Amino acid sequence: MLKGISPIISPELLKTLAEMGHGDELVLADARFPGYTYCKTVIRADGLRVVQLLEGIMPLFDLDTYEHPLIMMAPVDGDALDPDIESRYMESIRRHSPEAPCPEHIERFAFYEHATKSYACVMTGELASYGNLIIKKG
Repeated sequence: MLKGISPIISPELLKTLAEMGHGDELVLADARFPGYTYCKTVIRADGLRVVQLLEGIMPLFDLDTYEHPLIMMAPVDGDALDPDIESRYMESIRRHSPEAPCPEHIERFAFYEHATKSYACVMTGELASYGNLIIKKG
């Protein structure tokens, strides 16, 4: 165990965060996200919620300030987005990056396509619909 690093952060995730460079993206995926289909590197974080991971990641992670650093999946027509999800994510993010902008929302299949370019995907136990978040490292 390392001092100052949340025990939520697995050794594999810590290594991945350290390897990532400026502009690399990390997908924090909900439990329904097809991570193995769209991402070349998948890290399991079963049982953890995205906000828990954000609490562990954000003290270690600078967000990109040159390009939009946060992306969420927009709901499909007829579906509704739970506004509490985004607000919980932003509360956690802004605790460590107060100037962080609100997430950009992109269409479902555009999100999947965007995820193919990510450095890694963390598959969580997040049960909220549209609970996926991409964060870009600064």
